[in-house]
Amino acid sequence: MSEKNTKNVGRKSSYVLFERKMTRKMLSLVLIAIGAVFLLRELIRGRFGDAVVAFLTGVFHLDYSDALYIYEATFRDHLDGIIAGAIILSLIVVFRFSLRWVREYFDEISAGCDALLDEKTELITLSPEMGFLELKLNESKTILEKRERDAREAEQRKNDLVVYLAHDIRTPLTSVIGYLELLKEAPDLPVEQRAKYLSITLDKAYRLEQLINEFFEITRFNLQSIPLNRENIHLSYMLLQMAEEFYPILSPGGKSVRLDVPEDLSLYGDPDKLARVFNNILKNAAAYSYPDTVIEIRARQERNAVRITFTNQGPQIPEAQLNAIFEKFYRLDSARSSSTGGAGLGLAIAKEIVTAHKGTISASSGPEGTVFTIELPGSPAAPPQEEGPARAGAAVSK
Repeated sequence: MSEKNTKNVGRKSSYVLFERKMTRKMLSLVLIAIGAVFLLRELIRGRFGDAVVAFLTGVFHLDYSDALYIYEATFRDHLDGIIAGAIILSLIVVFRFSLRWVREYFDEISAGCDALLDEKTELITLSPEMGFLELKLNESKTILEKRERDAREAEQRKNDLVVYLAHDIRTPLTSVIGYLELLKEAPDLPVEQRAKYLSITLDKAYRLEQLINEFFEITRFNLQSIPLNRENIHLSYMLLQMAEEFYPILSPGGKSVRLDVPEDLSLYGDPDKLARVFNNILKNAAAYSYPDTVIEIRARQERNAVRITFTNQGPQIPEAQLNAIFEKFYRLDSARSSSTGGAGLGLAIAKEIVTAHKGTISASSGPEGTVFTIELPGSPAAPPQEEGPARAGAAVSK
């Protein structure tokens, strides 16, 4: 059975109670109307006629024959018309009661819709026969409340982040201005001291550039539709180049990268955007791994997908945080280290890019470290692979 047919069957089964209630009400009204018509017919033919004749002879002192003639001319001869009028009147009554019941149900539905936007947390309650709609309304209310809560939290995190970054921008900017003023006011400083001040100023300027770039990321973060320029990627070569680029960042802490990637493994996708994904994950692994440890990057072809893992040895990430690390503006380091703190966009951007490639990204963490796993679909129709340098299974360290 198709999904559409399954939904139709489920919807019909939800309406059963409502249909039964309405059927009973309508059937009751119809039976009452039919009973009233038959009763009227029998009354006109039976004791009702005797009562009318007795009334005419007693009140108006008519002869019995005259009273009987008046009764028959008024009622018996027009019995079909009277019955037809009674039937029409019964139908009008049935229709009016039906409208009233429908109006009551619509009033309930309207009140339930109003309750969707109510900030109160009470569940929406409808008549028992409207249970199917009550369930739908409560589900919608829960979803709307969650979306509103998530939106408020995201907005608050973004506002806090802007405030934090504005504060952090002012700190290196103040240092840059201070050291430049010092160099300007003291042109006769020793060469070594001047070089030291210039080095500090340059470091602060780089930090300032990083923070400004993060502001730029915040303002343009809209990756709901990412254009992809796909081509065949020599995966081992790309990861090797990236690992070598991270050497200056890893070496001060005695860290290194070990690659376990087949030389002939290729991937069909957007190289620039996937490079950004790998860069963001490797940057995260470098920031949260212990000194003198190895970050392992492993890739394998598994059926119709390429599976890439980044494993680092570092503190275990709590389950609650693990479920949120791919959210926008979320950061693990709540203390916000000024030297390494970012905007909390790296992993969120990585997830958006992987999703645009019809892939998945996930993370798991335990006492021994954290593993980021990326699965990207293979491309059976990928263009021929170009020749290029490749090295795999190497430990990148110098």
